[in-house]
Amino acid sequence: MTFKSKHLLWLLAALAATSLACNFAYSFIEDTTGISLGDDETREVTVPPVIEGPPDEIDTPAQAPDESDPSEPSADTEAAIPPEVRDQMDQIQDEVVLLRGLQPTGPVDRGLLSNEELREYVLEDFLADYTEDEAQDDARILALLGLLAEDYDLFNLYLDLYSENIAGFYDDEIEQMFVVQDSRFGGPERLTYAHEYAHALQDQTYDLDEGLGFNDDECEADSERCAALQALIEGDATLLEERWLLTYATDADFQQLLDFYDSFSSPTYESAPEFLKEDFLFPYITGREFVDYFFLDGGWAAVDALYENPPVSTEQILHPNRYPRDIPVPLVVPEILDELGDDWREIDRDVLGEWFTFLVLREHLTEERAAKAAEGWGGDYFIAFHNESSGDNALVMASIWDTVSEAHEFYGAFRDYADSRFGERTLSSTTRSAWESRRAWSSMDIAGDQTLWVLAPGAEIGERVRELIEFPAEQAD
Repeated sequence: MTFKSKHLLWLLAALAATSLACNFAYSFIEDTTGISLGDDETREVTVPPVIEGPPDEIDTPAQAPDESDPSEPSADTEAAIPPEVRDQMDQIQDEVVLLRGLQPTGPVDRGLLSNEELREYVLEDFLADYTEDEAQDDARILALLGLLAEDYDLFNLYLDLYSENIAGFYDDEIEQMFVVQDSRFGGPERLTYAHEYAHALQDQTYDLDEGLGFNDDECEADSERCAALQALIEGDATLLEERWLLTYATDADFQQLLDFYDSFSSPTYESAPEFLKEDFLFPYITGREFVDYFFLDGGWAAVDALYENPPVSTEQILHPNRYPRDIPVPLVVPEILDELGDDWREIDRDVLGEWFTFLVLREHLTEERAAKAAEGWGGDYFIAFHNESSGDNALVMASIWDTVSEAHEFYGAFRDYADSRFGERTLSSTTRSAWESRRAWSSMDIAGDQTLWVLAPGAEIGERVRELIEFPAEQAD
């Protein structure tokens, strides 16, 4: 599920290699150098979010001239890089090629950006591609899901977050790679470069945009597939990054990484809601675990095979043993907006997926209970609505589960979730439950292997919406 505006698809895919590298670096450096960095109780580690940035949404400030050969690096961007840094970049590229086993088909344009240059560009690009109205709609959806307050300032969170935390990015649209640095090309920048060059090799080998369909249009049509594909791409690069650190990092790299982690501060990230931080990290941490599952069995050849038949759901990423056989069941999404009245508009329709179903449930259940209840996910759709006159919001979500038993397991878990979120039940049976308070009305139905959740500002509109929904939902072709 992509709760954010589709315009932010690539921006929101951007945070995590540093966080994982941080955990990896501490344990690895302790093991290989014998330097004690303290135990979990005595060592305070500020875990930074990913030092990587967006592949598509950021157009770099120094682009190659229109008439230049796209296979050749831009002289302007290359000339801006000190010769000793270019030599290091070339060496890291050779090392990544040896480790990953993908052969480059041509050079990659590259450059360095200062933090000031990055912030200026992120602000300009962000303001152009993601409006405050879109951010407000995203906050409405997250509020309906119980994850955010409706008035949460999501727009400025993103602005601050991406100007604070991006340390490198590869733009597959113009095939350029940038590392953000102010005064040096040290351990953190070298580690970032290894990760980003892995993306360049992925793009040259598999064509991320056209070949894999990792682009705005296709991700808008199927966000669950896009989330899985993103986890494959980032998990691959993150595993490569780890192995580069293990194989080629110098003593100076390790020391500079330790210094970086000890001094790193990310107030915006640290203040973000927990679910949002975990969602940022999902492609890198869980994606890396998914890729590693196949790498341990068959090396990089097994990872390459994943690109021939990419994963299609977060369920497959969370449970790699279910790949590729467990495919989501698409449901027919009803058209009910016209029946609701002129004041209502549809905010979005999308798929929540197993990962976000877990994040929603975990707000009011234990992590173990939420994971167990979400695990039987087989497919879903949701539609979110907003009333322009009253300011009210409404949500419909239909889910299909792998078995009838797992549908009942989710139904039971959701009732406990809703008891905690909405208060005492006004209706409770084996097939339907409802909750009503001054601010919200909610119901949950179960029929066979499907469930239906309706959330509305009151019983009248809630029951009306429920009557308009075909349930159980028809499976799409």
